[in-house]
Amino acid sequence: MIIDLDTLLPEELSDETVSAVAELLNDIAQQWESRYFHRIRRYQARQQADLFDPEQPWRRKTGD
Repeated sequence: MIIDLDTLLPEELSDETVSAVAELLNDIAQQWESRYFHRIRRYQARQQADLFDPEQPWRRKTGD
């Protein structure tokens, strides 16, 4: 699926609209992180753990 950003984010929006949409998106992002904080951190911790060899933590694992 290709998203046309020019259609999705038109230049001719008013400053008021741009500000309102930005505030809405920020509120949604904050609520999302608040609700799923522990799950997000758990996933990120697992991703980090997969990058390092516990026997040799100074060496990064390769993404084979």
